[in-house]
Amino acid sequence: MKWNYCYIIFFLAVSNSIFSQSKLNQFLKPSDSLSKSRRNLVVISQTTLATTTLVGLNQLWYADYERSGFKTINDSGEWLQMDKLGHVFSSYQLGRLGASSLNWAGVSKKDQLIYGSTLGLGFLTAVEVMDGFSEEWGFSWTDMAANVAGTGLYAGQELLWQEQRILLKYSFHRTDLAQQRPDKLGNGFSEEFLKDYNGQTYWLSANLNSFFKSESIPNWLNLAFGYGADGMLTGEANDPLFLEQKRMRQYYLSLDIDLSRIRTNSNILKTIFDVFNVIKIPFPTLELNDNGRLKWHYIYF
Repeated sequence: MKWNYCYIIFFLAVSNSIFSQSKLNQFLKPSDSLSKSRRNLVVISQTTLATTTLVGLNQLWYADYERSGFKTINDSGEWLQMDKLGHVFSSYQLGRLGASSLNWAGVSKKDQLIYGSTLGLGFLTAVEVMDGFSEEWGFSWTDMAANVAGTGLYAGQELLWQEQRILLKYSFHRTDLAQQRPDKLGNGFSEEFLKDYNGQTYWLSANLNSFFKSESIPNWLNLAFGYGADGMLTGEANDPLFLEQKRMRQYYLSLDIDLSRIRTNSNILKTIFDVFNVIKIPFPTLELNDNGRLKWHYIYF
């Protein structure tokens, strides 16, 4: 049995060594200078993906609802603002993706901020305009403010610190409330992951070493502050059909890991870490709700 383990370890070590020198590893390595071929690939792929997504939304989603003249709505009080944090998160992550893609192509830092970090804001603004022409919804100024905040969180840190010291992350756990309103909160894990605000938590994950510069603190260790809500069956608190709602806000304090700060020479692993860095790593967590009650979670998702 011990020899089997040795063979496995040896195989993994050799495979990693070979894989780290592969064409894929080289392809994923950011360019040291502007690569026009990579830049064109990024621009074409992002433009195509955004256009296809918007056309798909128009044909598959908005087509099921009546069109209207352009109108605005005030939905700032819905879902205890969890939907607004979703806009902040989406804008931040799309902006981070846009800037990272241009960094891979060797584009200058200035252009990364101008054309990359605003990717999320531009895309979500187009979606918001489509909402404005739908009878079911409307253009929301608070959604737009959230979109701007997400872009600002990314771009502001790059301008101030030239790095992302505070990450915006997401975590999710299933709740019983989705079973009561599967049409609104999702039917099954994949839908609930996106629709059930009761199980979602948004985190500001701050890297400790970036602020305190201490050799005793691991470079990847973060302190995370979370916000969530529970007891919501509808967006509005006073919905006459769901007066039994016991809505409450929840605040969390936990630890986290910034996967992008784990040292590795493999560009493949760096890419994998970058993808999964949007998710808050489960840790013991302290919760305080707006009823003044403290609760300890040994592991919180």
